Amino acid sequence: MANIHLTRCQFLIPFADILSDIGASTGSFLERSRLPASLEEKADHYVPILQAIDFAEIARRSQGIADIGFHASRRLQYCHLSEKTRTLIAHAPTLLVALQQACKWASIEDSNLSNWIERYDDHVRFCSRLTGTKGLLHLEHSQWLQNIFPIYMVQQFAGPDWAPATMAFEARYTPSPACQSFWPNTRFLSGQDASWIDIPISLLSLPSRAKEKILSSQDDEAGPSAHDIIATLKLMLPSYLGERLPALAEIAEMAGASTRSLQRKLAYAGLTYSDLIDTIRFENARRLLRDTDSKIIEIAFSSGYTDPAHFTRAFRRIAGATPRQYREQSRL
Repeated sequence: MANIHLTRCQFLIPFADILSDIGASTGSFLERSRLPASLEEKADHYVPILQAIDFAEIARRSQGIADIGFHASRRLQYCHLSEKTRTLIAHAPTLLVALQQACKWASIEDSNLSNWIERYDDHVRFCSRLTGTKGLLHLEHSQWLQNIFPIYMVQQFAGPDWAPATMAFEARYTPSPACQSFWPNTRFLSGQDASWIDIPISLLSLPSRAKEKILSSQDDEAGPSAHDIIATLKLMLPSYLGERLPALAEIAEMAGASTRSLQRKLAYAGLTYSDLIDTIRFENARRLLRDTDSKIIEIAFSSGYTDPAHFTRAFRRIAGATPRQYREQSRL
């Protein structure tokens, strides 16, 4: 069956912040696109990428914000990449190796993102494309981010003032003159086979300029699965905890499948949708009990329980201990 492509909440937050800064009803726009109405402290959670693009376009159209993807990209920095991606880049001996690692692990940031490198006489193109989105409108909102982060990667090796000679968009989109004025030495192309920036070959052997190294992660850690709908839901649904969780029919629609086929997929794994939500709530609560000092009532609400007593009963049913007992045992 089809799957739901995911992106990190971090990449949605600047679009929401743009709306908040002009006094728009950000929460209602998010809910309209079937996204969590609150994104605080959810930077490393995942949400459906097509709904995120829809949200950006609704915001652009309703508020008349030209080049909203560009404005969002200006609010993002290199540190907003996942820790895994930054670790791989920090430990790369040269820019070429860093770019190759970014290609290999692209799904950490977006589950359907493909990156690759094309070589020409005196430069390479670092290309990107969201799989399964060919022909969709308004992809420029995402493609600004797809282009800005490779630029940030190159700047880790070539210096903070580096900019590409050419920036290309797969979408049929041309940045406004006001937007292009921020990139005075960059040529913009639209309607390309992929989004890409060009990088001189002379830069590929540069060592990293980063002074601080990030602790190494295991290289076999993968990003969001592009195939397993259950694994996808386990990554996506925590973003909605404490809010209205999507109904099974909404999940099926996002996945391009029927409700019955999704129920069958869950049944093959011995689950119902209710079972899956209970598991996600439990895993979220267990992590917070183990890793934070938050009050138990706060953990109950943030895990989607409206009644703390119900939370205690549900947690004890799965863990064999009350939340308080589990916290005490986990810290012995």
